[in-house]
Amino acid sequence: VLAQNQDVNVLVLDTEVYSNTGGQSSKATPTGSIAKFAASGKRTKKKDLGMMAMSYGYVYVACVAMSNPAQVVKAMVEAEAYHGPSLIIAYAPCINHGINMGLAQAEIKKAVECGYWTIYRYNPELAEQGKNPFVLDSKEPDWSKFREFLMKEVRYTSLQKSFPAEADELFAAAEENAKWRYNGYVRRAKMEY
Repeated sequence: VLAQNQDVNVLVLDTEVYSNTGGQSSKATPTGSIAKFAASGKRTKKKDLGMMAMSYGYVYVACVAMSNPAQVVKAMVEAEAYHGPSLIIAYAPCINHGINMGLAQAEIKKAVECGYWTIYRYNPELAEQGKNPFVLDSKEPDWSKFREFLMKEVRYTSLQKSFPAEADELFAAAEENAKWRYNGYVRRAKMEY
């Protein structure tokens, strides 16, 4: 749909598992989490849907979290105003994360603060004006809270209980993956246009 360069707006609620099929592992499942078909923890990086869409060069892309409602509204207004395809990816905790869903907003805030989820906007119209189209809306994460965040979700704690040696290795890899992704976004935000 996005590759057709039509004026269409897409919203993805990213639960990081196939929630509607009972929590199966997918390319969107992060490293170290358990899911159906990944009972001993997923070993590969999560795909970066936003970067994939940005590679077209003409797709408006935003990665949002309700911990920052102003950023969500700004992204939605920009996406609606953009004449072309737009994609908004929203972090969406789900029951398969093993959290109290009544506290989902607090979980989202923690995900952003520790660097688990990064928020940004990419507007191709800015490039046409000679400006950097990529705006990093996340603040510098507190990486010391990353492991603590993982340990609040059953999809990670289950791995720790069942496969402790693998868990430590995979949790470290998950944090390194998050840092690698975040640092890539920082570099992109600093690019000269």
